[in-house]
Amino acid sequence: MKIAVASGKGGTGKTTVAVNLARTIVSLGQPVTLLDCDVEEPNCHLFLQPEITGSQPVTVPQPEVLQECCDGCGVCANVCEYRALTVMMGRVLVFGELCHGCGACFMLCPRKTIVEKAHPVGSVEEGLSRGIRLVQGRLDVGQVMSPALIRQVRARAGSGGVCIIDSPPGTSCPVVESIREADFVLLVTEPTPFGLNDLSLAVEMSRALAKPFAVAVNRCDAGNEEVRSYCEREGIEILFSIRDDRRIAESYARGDIDLLKFPEYRKMFAQGYRRITGLKESQEGKVQEKQVHAV
Repeated sequence: MKIAVASGKGGTGKTTVAVNLARTIVSLGQPVTLLDCDVEEPNCHLFLQPEITGSQPVTVPQPEVLQECCDGCGVCANVCEYRALTVMMGRVLVFGELCHGCGACFMLCPRKTIVEKAHPVGSVEEGLSRGIRLVQGRLDVGQVMSPALIRQVRARAGSGGVCIIDSPPGTSCPVVESIREADFVLLVTEPTPFGLNDLSLAVEMSRALAKPFAVAVNRCDAGNEEVRSYCEREGIEILFSIRDDRRIAESYARGDIDLLKFPEYRKMFAQGYRRITGLKESQEGKVQEKQVHAV
């Protein structure tokens, strides 16, 4: 089972929930892989302190034009949806930062004057920490094509046990790529106007991708009731709520977000995980029922 932990905005406590959910599942005797897909700013390792067992560079294919053989026909520029190539005065110019590595220009060049070159975008690291297998991506400074790196992180999820995905914040392409193969999405929010606005966007995204989902509210007693009212109107289950607890703040300041040392949170996360498995089966059944009626 793959559970993605996502949020419409940064700073809601997404990584806190992801790490503690992984620790909960380990405590229940199940193998866990934690994928840190927030490749621009991976943080899980700061709290898990894993022993890194391997690192591998990640590259994406980018076009290189053999200008002496190119006749400037423009087929490559016309086929590129991202405008990474253009023809000026019979010469093909390549804008590598726009290239998504789809390979269309390589395949369709009639004179075969475009070759692939490997462009480094980052690396994938693997490590172990107290029964948790951590896989994290690190995007190189200045790179923008994080989905390619996220795909490489997801590819190392393995086939056994439970996989927790710490997604990037927001609702853009990197988030969609990180939750694409998830069986369930847990949306972490906070009870503020900003939290509600971005939660609604994350809900819209999850529904568009037909993903079973629920909500976790962090610092639930520090804001207003608008998030709770929204979830009630939309029929969204709030899986659990974490109080604005001074003990958590003090632990976080020490670089420790292990909430399971507090009995009430240990129980809450265990119940939440069990509820996720039930919600996944229930919501998947509803989606299949709608599809049958649509046919």
